[in-house]
Amino acid sequence: MIHSLSIVIPAYNEERRLPATLAVLDSFLGQESFSFLEILIVNDGSRDGTAALVEEYARTHPRYRLLNNPGNRGKGYSVRHGMLEARGEWVLFSDADLSAPIEEWTKLAGAAEKQGAAVAIGSRALDRSLVGVHQPAFREYMGRFFNLVMRMSTGLPFADTQCGFKLYRRDAAREIFKRQLLDGFSFDVEDLMIAKLLGYKVVEVPVRWNDVQGTKVSMLHGAKSFGDLLQIRWNQARGRYRRS
Repeated sequence: MIHSLSIVIPAYNEERRLPATLAVLDSFLGQESFSFLEILIVNDGSRDGTAALVEEYARTHPRYRLLNNPGNRGKGYSVRHGMLEARGEWVLFSDADLSAPIEEWTKLAGAAEKQGAAVAIGSRALDRSLVGVHQPAFREYMGRFFNLVMRMSTGLPFADTQCGFKLYRRDAAREIFKRQLLDGFSFDVEDLMIAKLLGYKVVEVPVRWNDVQGTKVSMLHGAKSFGDLLQIRWNQARGRYRRS
C-alpha cells in the first residue's frame, strides 16, 4: 500500500474551477490514511486570482503548497516543477479539472505495486466504456491520430499518452523529469520516452474519465505537438536523455 503521496496539479487561470476541485480533493483525501500527503498547485503565470486563491487556502489547509512558475511557461514546465519539488514517495499528476476522478488513483497505485512498475499512466483508450463524457468528435479523433503518429515515430507502445493522470515513484520521477526538455503539451511523450531509455517499467491502466469544458489546448498547440515528436526523436538520437 502507498502511504506517502504528493499530488501535483498544474493550474493556469483556474480561479473559477479550483474551489470545486479543492473541495473534491478534501472530501476524498479525508477518507484516506497517509503517513505523508501534500498537494502542490503549480501556478503557471495565471492572469486571474489563481495564485491568491491557493495561497489563502493553504493558510488553513497545511497539506497544500503553492508553487509559482517564473511566468507562463507551459504545462510541461509546470508538471516538471511540481514533480521535482514533491516530497512524497509517490507522485501523482492530475489535471486541475479532475477529468479523471481523483479516486481512480488507487487503480494506478494497485497496478504499479502488483506489476513492480515505477510509473503507472491513466488511459482513456484501453477501455472506452469508462469515458462518461467524450470530447468533441474532431478533438477526439485528432487525439487518436496523434497517438498513431506517436507510436510510429517513437516506438512507444501506449494507447493514450495524453491523459492527464499519471503516477510516478519519486526516485524515478526525479531522474525522468530532470531530463525533460519540452515545456509544452508533448511533455508526456517525452517523459515516457525517457522512462523507457532509463529502464523504468511503465504500466498503462484504464481509468474513468469525463471531458470538462474549458480546455487550454488550442489547435495551434495541437499542431505543434506533432513537430515535438520529431524533436523528441532528435533529442534521443543526440543522447540528450542518457544517464550522466
